[in-house]
Amino acid sequence: MTTKQLQGVFWVVLVAFLGWDWHASEPVNLRQEPPLIAAGSGQAASGGHCSLAK
Repeated sequence: MTTKQLQGVFWVVLVAFLGWDWHASEPVNLRQEPPLIAAGSGQAASGGHCSLAK
């Protein structure tokens, strides 16, 4: 296979995988995620964000 063919196969496989993942995964509920600033700090996910569902 030539380099262009390999690149084409790579992009087709990548797009197919992303499409499958998007279709098969549950949507992310951003209100239930911890605030980004607290990621990895050990801070509880239930605090530090005024719009977080309780």
